Amino acid sequence: MAWAVRSLRRLQSAASSSQAVRLLESRSWIRNPRKVDVCAGQNFVLKQYSSETFWEVHGASLRTLSTTTYTTHEDASTTHEVSKGGSDDGTLTLTSKSPPRVVFILGGPGSGKGTQCQKIVDKFGFVHLSAGDLLRAEIQSGSQYGDMIKNMIKDGKIVPSEVTVRLLLKAMEDSKGEKFLIDGFPRNDENRAVFERMTGIIPEFILFFDCPEDEMERRVLGRNQGRVDDNKETMQKRLKVFIDFSVPVVKYYESMGKVHKVTATGSIDDIHTTIEPLFEQFSEAHSTGESQYATGKFDTSPTNN
Repeated sequence: MAWAVRSLRRLQSAASSSQAVRLLESRSWIRNPRKVDVCAGQNFVLKQYSSETFWEVHGASLRTLSTTTYTTHEDASTTHEVSKGGSDDGTLTLTSKSPPRVVFILGGPGSGKGTQCQKIVDKFGFVHLSAGDLLRAEIQSGSQYGDMIKNMIKDGKIVPSEVTVRLLLKAMEDSKGEKFLIDGFPRNDENRAVFERMTGIIPEFILFFDCPEDEMERRVLGRNQGRVDDNKETMQKRLKVFIDFSVPVVKYYESMGKVHKVTATGSIDDIHTTIEPLFEQFSEAHSTGESQYATGKFDTSPTNN
C-alpha cells in the first residue's frame, strides 16, 4: 500500500488534531487514530523532503520534531517507511514493510549486557544497538548535543529522552535490520514512554541482567576502556540512577509478564547458556511469522528468579 500527500498545508491548516486525524484517515493510511491523537499522548510523524525534517501533529498545527530520518509507524503491527515521491513539492510516499522486533536489554553498569549482546548477535542475527555507545559517538561527532551529553554522562544523569530516541531511530534505519537488541535503554519511565510514542513499537520482551553491586563496580573499574564514565565517582552515580530510575522500568514490564531475569554472575559462557534457549524459542516462534501477541504461544515466564 502506498499513498502520497501533495502538500503539508492541508495538515498544517487543520483546526485540531482530530481534524488532522480525519485528513489522514481519508488517505487510508492511519488504521489506529489513537496513535495520532495528542490528547492520548501519541503523535504522528512524517517527512518533508524539501527541508529533510520531520513534523508531528501537535494541537492545531504541525511543528518540527527532528532532523533525523526514520520510518513512520501507524500501529504496533504495521510499519511504513517514508520514501521519496515523484516530485520535490513535498510529495510523500509510504511503503509497507514488516515491523521491527525489539528486545530491550537492561541491567546495571558492568552487568555484562554488551558482552552477551554480541554473542546473541553472532548466533541469532540481531542488530545490537547500545544507547550508551550511540551517545558517546554523538559526543565524538561534535554535534550540537555533544557537550550536553558529555556533561550529563559525567554527572551520571540521564540524557533527555528525545535525544536518545532519535539516535536509536537513526541507527535502526541505517542498519536496515528487522530484529534489534537495544541495551541500556530505556533508563527511566520517560525513556520508555517517549520511545513507544515516537515509534509505536512495543518490545517483544525485556532481558534483565541481575548482578550484585560490588561485582558491577569491580567489572567497570577493571575494564580500563578509557570511557568518560569508567571511574569510581561516576560509577556510583550511575548505579544510584539505575536503582532509582531503571529498576522501576523493569518492574513496569514485569507487571506485563515481559521480563526474563538472568543472574549475571559466573562465566560468560555459563550466562549465555542460560539466555540461549530464550532466543531459540523467540526465533522459532517468528520464523513462521507467528506473533507472541497473536498466538499466545511465546513463553514469557522468567528464565531465572
